[in-house]
Amino acid sequence: MANTVLLTADKHKHLKVQLKYSSALGDNVMWSPTYPAEFRSVQADYPILFHKDAKAGGFIPAALFGLEQGENLFLDESGEWDAAYIPLMMQRIPFSIGLYGEDKKRLVNIDLDHPKVSETDGAALFEEHGAPTEYLERMSGMLEAIHIWIEHNNAFIAAITDLNLLEPVTVDITLDNGTQGQLMGFYAVNEDKLKQLDAAAFHLLYEQDFLEPIYMAIASVTNIRKLINRKSKQASPASLAS
Repeated sequence: MANTVLLTADKHKHLKVQLKYSSALGDNVMWSPTYPAEFRSVQADYPILFHKDAKAGGFIPAALFGLEQGENLFLDESGEWDAAYIPLMMQRIPFSIGLYGEDKKRLVNIDLDHPKVSETDGAALFEEHGAPTEYLERMSGMLEAIHIWIEHNNAFIAAITDLNLLEPVTVDITLDNGTQGQLMGFYAVNEDKLKQLDAAAFHLLYEQDFLEPIYMAIASVTNIRKLINRKSKQASPASLAS
């Protein structure tokens, strides 16, 4: 369970954050939320699908890292992330935005119990005199970007949902070692339905800057084949949950 608190120089001057990526550091996740504003970067390496939130009922854009729960095929043994771009929701860990006071001021939170938080290893958060380090400033900027992206993302999801552009997908998977399974539980943009939109609906998507992320998401689905290839290279004789 997370132990999220307001980050302050007085209480947390000694803390550091490990910059490596590994299963031990909590990065072995199948997918991460992503945002239309970063789809252009994300689609170069990852499939962009949509996950339906069982509680809220809405959809969450998802950058897919693996083919089963608890799997991230982009982690390597050296502690690096094997891709040109890492989605911001993964880069910002263990930080988040907190809203404080009557004016809902945005301040940086930290999860003190996250395995990346350390007193000995990693990037320092504060200088000796208490000022935030360059690393913490960069994380703060990243959190601010995510905060700004949320409103655009909500409008994007509302638009494609209202136009009924999302459909559930099932992908049959066969690894090089013969192991078979299926990728289920995600949604993708239905390209045929997009083509059938009338001019008014299409123009509305264009005016809201939604067309580019839609096409980026469509194009990114071919990256599922890249995930299968990665898993085949890493697979033991039977390593895909069916």
